[in-house]
Amino acid sequence: MKGQKAMPLEIVTIPCLSDNYAFLAHDAVTGQTGLIDAPEAAPVLKALDDRGWTLSHVLLTHHHWDHVDGLAGILAKQPAKVIGAAADANRLPPLDQQVTEGDSFEIGGEPVQVLDVSGHTDGHIAFYMPESFAVFTADSLMALGCGRLFEGTPAQMWVSLNKLAALPDDTLVCSGHEYTQSNAKFAITVDPENQALKDRIADIDRARAAGKATVPSTLALEKATNPFLRAADPAIQAKLGMVGADPEAVFAEIRARKDRF
Repeated sequence: MKGQKAMPLEIVTIPCLSDNYAFLAHDAVTGQTGLIDAPEAAPVLKALDDRGWTLSHVLLTHHHWDHVDGLAGILAKQPAKVIGAAADANRLPPLDQQVTEGDSFEIGGEPVQVLDVSGHTDGHIAFYMPESFAVFTADSLMALGCGRLFEGTPAQMWVSLNKLAALPDDTLVCSGHEYTQSNAKFAITVDPENQALKDRIADIDRARAAGKATVPSTLALEKATNPFLRAADPAIQAKLGMVGADPEAVFAEIRARKDRF
């Protein structure tokens, strides 16, 4: 029942395809389980079966094939309520519930808040679970990066990233891809004196050498090391020859450089 949730949701990271992630968010009291994005059916079904969990909700962040193509196979074995953006409904699989920014719903008694994080695509949304200290960002804010602007503008993405950066620092950032090591190689080119970034790169290299995931990360770590959140930083602005420039313009330059990297 609402108000009686005893603990945060248990979050499980599921590697899919070659470099995607899906996530499960499970409430032990009610047994409800949400899946965030559906890149591939088999690993998701195995993760559910291994734990004896029953799927209750599927949350879709955006329409790209590598976030939705596993849905039909998952629902064939584990029927669930499918939730996605009203603005993207014409490009998503059939939705049981269409949501927009400011909407909320519950999984296992925990509120799930919807954020519009357009930029990578128009209609891209993120799902924030404040009681579990987690935000599911897919291809908006990523570990040491942000999604390529396939449909949106730098201005849109800058607004979206600032919206996410305003969440509590201890928020777990559950993003959609294992791109962290390649993102790090770019990040150091625009923020070469950042010791926190250097330390993170060493940690990333150790994790990947051991076959470990670098996702999720924390918002505090992203704010300290992710250049796409740091466009107002004087050192980055100086490196780019843009001292005193509007951070939105600096972000646009960082994104353009990453596109060419």
